[in-house]
Amino acid sequence: MAEVQVNGVSLYYEARGSGPSVVLVHGSWSDADSWARVVPGLAEQAAVVSYDRRGHSRSDDLLTQGSVHEDAADLAGLIQVLALAPAFVCGDSYGSLVALRLAAARPDLLRGLAVHEPPGTAMLLADPDLRPIGTAFADRITAVRELLEQAESAAAAELFVETLAFGPGAWEQLPAPIRHTYIRNAPTYLDELRDPDALDLDLTALARYTEPALLTQSDDGAPMYGEVLDMIDLALPKAERHLYAGAGHAPHLSQPEEWVRVTLPRVLG
Repeated sequence: MAEVQVNGVSLYYEARGSGPSVVLVHGSWSDADSWARVVPGLAEQAAVVSYDRRGHSRSDDLLTQGSVHEDAADLAGLIQVLALAPAFVCGDSYGSLVALRLAAARPDLLRGLAVHEPPGTAMLLADPDLRPIGTAFADRITAVRELLEQAESAAAAELFVETLAFGPGAWEQLPAPIRHTYIRNAPTYLDELRDPDALDLDLTALARYTEPALLTQSDDGAPMYGEVLDMIDLALPKAERHLYAGAGHAPHLSQPEEWVRVTLPRVLG
């Protein structure tokens, strides 16, 4: 087990390969293992680091209210302590929001970004024209939150997977270790939901990030992701888009070969 001490917490991480540095930031509920299908392909030409965010699996959980700002600071600390700067950072879902916040706060640490379907619900709720889309998605989050508030972690994880992440019937199709990870990390998702800044972005600050950014979504994903990416696309000077076909909310899991084929050239570039 490899650990790095940053900002008063111990973060579990894995490193593989050599070459340009790339850091993988997982989304809610999961951990570094979620990247297992794409790490080998990346590591053929890059130095790949994946890690468990604070409160997830093998990293420390301080059992206090956390924030997305701490997540971004942890990512910055990991990059600095492991001497990875400037790194290419890939984020999935909530991990995308963490990566984008780091790009806004510490652009000097990054040389590129690839983010998939950041759940920036608060951005939509703040726009009168997009509020109905944000509200529909927020209502589904509320149903999951109510179960978490009742300490019904397994039921909440299943509801999240089937109504927010992967679709009906997906829970039973997940391997048992992944279901166990989701249930174990459920309290940290509730912690994220209690953070008022978690699902928001400062687009004005993000506009100061001038390195390349790959923004991706899937054609079978929730419509809100496309709207959020449109807002981010307008803010970033060097953004490009990619649309996955039938890949769902986690193309690094469902279509790992295509994910590597799309992402690796940007990492090397």
